[in-house]
Amino acid sequence: MWKYTVQVSGMMCGMCEAHTNEAIRKAFNVKKVTSSHTKAETVIICEDELDEQLLKKTITDLGYDMGSVKKEPYKKKFLGLF
Repeated sequence: MWKYTVQVSGMMCGMCEAHTNEAIRKAFNVKKVTSSHTKAETVIICEDELDEQLLKKTITDLGYDMGSVKKEPYKKKFLGLF
C-alpha cells in the first residue's frame, strides 16, 4: 500500500475539502482520502501507485493548484487486544 501526501493550494473551506476528496475517489481506487484546507494538503491511501499526471489533472480541474507529492510505503496500524 502507498501513502501520498499532496500539497494542494486554493482550498478555502470544508466544502473545498469534500469536493477534492470526491473527485479523487471518482478518479482512483483509493482506500482513504483526507483533505485539509488549513494544511493545504490531501493525504491518499491506496493499494496501487497513482498516475501523478491524472492526479494533477483531477486537482487542477477543480480549480486548485497541486504542488509537491510525497510518496511512501504505508503499513496499516493494527489495534489488537493481547
